[in-house]
Amino acid sequence: MQQARQRPSLVPSGFVVESAYFEGDKAVIAVRATGSVGLCPSCGTVSRRVHSRYRRRVTDLPLSGRIVQLLVIARRFRCNAVLCGRQIFTERFAEGVLAPSARRTARLDSIVHHLGLALGGRPAAGFARRLMLPVSKDTLLRVIRRRSRPSADPLRVIGIDDWAWRRNHRYASIICNLERRRAVTLLPDREPATAQARLAAHPTIAIVARDRGGGYGEAAAKALPHAVQVADRWHLMENASRAFLDAVRKSMRQIRGAIGATTIDSKLLTAAERLQYEGYLRREETNATILTLSKSGTPIKQIVRQTGHSRKLVRQVIRGELHDVFRTRQSSLDQHLPWLDDQWAEGCRNGAELWRRLGARGFRGSLRVVAEWATRRRRAEKADVENLHRIPSARTIARLMTVGRDTLSKAETVTVAAIEARVPTLVEAREIIAEFHLMIRRRAAAELSPWIERARASLVASFARGVTNDEAAVRAAITLPWSNGQTEGQITRLKLVKRQMYGRGKIDLLQARLIGAE
Repeated sequence: MQQARQRPSLVPSGFVVESAYFEGDKAVIAVRATGSVGLCPSCGTVSRRVHSRYRRRVTDLPLSGRIVQLLVIARRFRCNAVLCGRQIFTERFAEGVLAPSARRTARLDSIVHHLGLALGGRPAAGFARRLMLPVSKDTLLRVIRRRSRPSADPLRVIGIDDWAWRRNHRYASIICNLERRRAVTLLPDREPATAQARLAAHPTIAIVARDRGGGYGEAAAKALPHAVQVADRWHLMENASRAFLDAVRKSMRQIRGAIGATTIDSKLLTAAERLQYEGYLRREETNATILTLSKSGTPIKQIVRQTGHSRKLVRQVIRGELHDVFRTRQSSLDQHLPWLDDQWAEGCRNGAELWRRLGARGFRGSLRVVAEWATRRRRAEKADVENLHRIPSARTIARLMTVGRDTLSKAETVTVAAIEARVPTLVEAREIIAEFHLMIRRRAAAELSPWIERARASLVASFARGVTNDEAAVRAAITLPWSNGQTEGQITRLKLVKRQMYGRGKIDLLQARLIGAE
């Protein structure tokens, strides 16, 4: 028999090399354990009585571009304990070297696990083949699930938010440890009962950062009545900006009158704009009918039945949140208008010719767009050009009123000045929103109550009511350093992992990859 030789760098610790040879493209190394005794896995009794031997083929780390298989000569022992129910047991190896019934060494299994965490199933399997680590995509996913361990860190400050499993159809929730900056668990839905059950299992939680939705706030209040809830500062700023945009939309009639775009001559409209204008007239008629019924004392449910419109639309019209304003369509020609004006002044009045010249300048739009512009320009020369004065959208007006004046053009400055002079309530709403943003940035919680009193009598009263209903969480967001930004970052990581698996990973696999990678 060949003399046994130890290769610490060649095989895992605790083994002695008996022989080595090549078998095709594989390197086979016969090894045996260095110990002479075995421990019974049932009773722990030490045994030296060898019953028999058998061979196990175990895959190990590759060597010089070859797959390595360990031919482990394992022993079976007899248990000497009289009361033990196991008479014969197989040899156990050192912890972290080779697990019972394993077909891979522990060090190879660790690499397989990290490949699966980083790349998923099929991509990791393809990369493993190039590393001479033969493993299937299903095995990689099984290893990820088997080695996943829930976080055991005590929770004190957490963030909770929802994420889209399938947008507009199915949502789930994520809980993060804000102190350790890591995800803790994933919940299969965003129902308050599910979040309440999970939060109740961690009574050590003292601070809960959440978005401004009522579901998580209700769950945290019931499960952790002693915990401080913190509204997300980014959502507060975004909701305030959206409230000003809603105020602009409510004031579009006054804005239209302020900038002199109150009349529309349908004869000057193109065919597509005429269809749009007819739709605007129909919506105006609908709004007028709903307002007439509401003023006569008809309840909302009855208005819905009589008009056939949705309850949401009826409520928006009655509350003044839905005002249609007709404006000519924005087009891809906006950046080419100065050049088109010059060509028109030089005498080029043919739409097709203008389109061909624009194409040479890099324009990728269709002939119809240029032809409609030429038609509108030709008709405008026969009538009052002011009748075609373009009114910006509500979003554009909101942006013009909130950005710095030094970034506006002369025409935009005139437009903003006209709106400010004719619609003072909108200027007040802008100042109130600016004060709220400044209060958040300066962490001035003492200014919150006076701000609420002022905002209640303005165009952003609905936003002020929402802040009042959630005043404790908003005040905590101003004073405390915690917010839900970390949670949003973890959701971004989660979406990346989900897309790597083409959106087909189940929640346990997503959780194993998200938490295991940390």
